Amino acid sequence: MARKDPTDLTVEDKLKALYQLQLTLSQIDEKRALRGELPLEVEDLENEVEGLNVRLDKIQRDINDYEQAIMQRRADIEEAKASVERYNRQLDEVKNNREYDTLTKEIEFQELEIQLCEKKIKEAVQKVEERKRDMMRAEEQLNDRETALEDKRGELDEIMQETREEEEILKAKAKDYETRIESRLLQSFKRIRKNARNGLGIVYVQRDACGGCFNKIPPQRQLDIKMHKKIIVCEYCGRILVDPELAGVKIEKPTEKKTKKRAIRRIKKDEEA
Repeated sequence: MARKDPTDLTVEDKLKALYQLQLTLSQIDEKRALRGELPLEVEDLENEVEGLNVRLDKIQRDINDYEQAIMQRRADIEEAKASVERYNRQLDEVKNNREYDTLTKEIEFQELEIQLCEKKIKEAVQKVEERKRDMMRAEEQLNDRETALEDKRGELDEIMQETREEEEILKAKAKDYETRIESRLLQSFKRIRKNARNGLGIVYVQRDACGGCFNKIPPQRQLDIKMHKKIIVCEYCGRILVDPELAGVKIEKPTEKKTKKRAIRRIKKDEEA
């Protein structure tokens, strides 16, 4: 038998399909709730591990730069020492005071250059040691976070394995219900559900109030809801409203209880008689 076009369904049929879709989606939400905060914890740990790896790469680059600078400074020292030796040899061959003063100044300059390079090397060595200590701490943190991430992933995989089959069945069921609902109404329902804190886009009337926000519904509006002539939403929270009967919920009528005062009066009348 061919399925009716969603636009040809009555309002009552549309509401029934919507409510069944809500029940199915709520079941899916319950399955996902079993995972608790695990997905977020896994995501946080993954981001932390990624950040630590980036930090380690940065530290290693810093160490390489400092070591390269040390090598360059040592080469500069050797070059300066060679210049000093050459200038010292030239001192023995000077012919006048002017040449002597020039060579002496060059020697002093090269000796100062050697001292400066040695100072820079010492500072760079200290920086390398500091960055190596930073690397050790970062590696310890990384190992700790990777172990925690592996444990959390294991927990999450175990829970997902338990619920995956049931969740897939529910998803297929939800898709089937969606095909019975016209696209415009379905999009409105999804929008309402997305904005609702508890994920309820359609609720039934409970004790003369909205089953979502629990604000009172006027009697005339309740009558309109029971008539199933049009889609009615709560004027406070925007959820679609249905009557309990359509939702398949049996509401017990409250029985009137006799007050204690009436019982006492009846006893007195019986005694007088």
